[in-house]
Amino acid sequence: MLCRQHQLIPRVKCCHAAAGCSVCRKRLRHVGQMRAYIISADSMAAALRRLISGGRFVCRTCWQRSLSTGRGLIPRPRPFALLLGTGGGYLGYQHYKKRFQQDEETSPHVATPTQVALYRSFPTRFLSRAWGRLNEMNLPTWLRKPIYSLYIWTFGVNMQEAAVEDLHHYRNLGEFFRRRLKPAVRPVCAASHLTSPADGKILHFGRVKNSEVEQVKGVTYSLENFLGPQSREQLDSSSSSFRDVLLSSPDTDLFHVVVYLAPGDYHCFHSPADWKVELRRHFPGSLMSVNPGVARWVKELFCLNERVVLSGQWEHGFFSLTAVGATNVGSIRLYFDQELQTNAPRYRKGSFFDRSYVATDNQVLQRTSEGGVALQKGEAIGEFNLGSTIVLLFEAPKDFVFKLQPGQRIRVGEGLGAH
Repeated sequence: MLCRQHQLIPRVKCCHAAAGCSVCRKRLRHVGQMRAYIISADSMAAALRRLISGGRFVCRTCWQRSLSTGRGLIPRPRPFALLLGTGGGYLGYQHYKKRFQQDEETSPHVATPTQVALYRSFPTRFLSRAWGRLNEMNLPTWLRKPIYSLYIWTFGVNMQEAAVEDLHHYRNLGEFFRRRLKPAVRPVCAASHLTSPADGKILHFGRVKNSEVEQVKGVTYSLENFLGPQSREQLDSSSSSFRDVLLSSPDTDLFHVVVYLAPGDYHCFHSPADWKVELRRHFPGSLMSVNPGVARWVKELFCLNERVVLSGQWEHGFFSLTAVGATNVGSIRLYFDQELQTNAPRYRKGSFFDRSYVATDNQVLQRTSEGGVALQKGEAIGEFNLGSTIVLLFEAPKDFVFKLQPGQRIRVGEGLGAH
């Protein structure tokens, strides 16, 4: 039974009862005199108001007034229920972290093709688009601090590093996730030619052997499937492996490093070196989770997920940076390329889309020279909506040595190695 005049849902406990607004006490019609109406958008909005206000009757005028103040809508808190809910959630999250830490110490158990196919059948792309729209919805000023504070407490966010520490400044979750940092908190190591592109955790690093790359210890993926076909491969495809095609000198080797960004990390990624981007290749795909536990479980996870590969040249030859999408991280943004659109509703399996940054007759970017888009070490180049993974593949002298430890925490601008 719905009251169209007041946009409210009256009580249905007794057909002789009457209801009123819990805020202004304005009397409604007698329930016995009401008629049934077809549920419309207005009545659904009224149902939502009643749900958020704890099942109480709130008229539209009081609802709009309360949105700006936060008073009159939130029911009286129940300390025991609140403590039980937040405590249970925190314990569950700690158990989740402990479980994957234990998994890292044991040999990997790789999923079967059937299990992977079942996982990929989940509507993670749709859920990620819905999450993206939710992130862009502006929150009432009074609700911002409680929500952001809960997120900060859960994932250990350090807001003292943020350029704007006032939580009320961030209108929605998207702005909070993409918050900028104070310039001095991420100094770029001048002694190292290669620095970390993001805040996160080192999943794996080392040399690329037999055109296979380790996403975590003991679980590999194909280099060719990850990067896609290369133009230089056509020159001598019969006598060279895919790895050898990428190398420009017999005195160099191919190296890789994987950085995992957790939900509480800084979500922008930066240029790890002075280099020029010649090609952007976008692979639509799945949006499975990329946390360390799933990376140990799903073989070729980085090849199955949506990703954006930037490839070009640096002082030692081939260089590439790949931003890998994940669940709720369907949006990958590049600051110098506004045409990139990720997580499209439909895509063809196995397809990819190229955009060359080398000067052409038809299209030349403002920042493009004959060699591509020039990026400086430490320069911000893009962002994720939540957390994800960055994969670096680069050519370097054979005596290059990583100065890293598996599983260590790293921040933007810190050195990765030297030769």
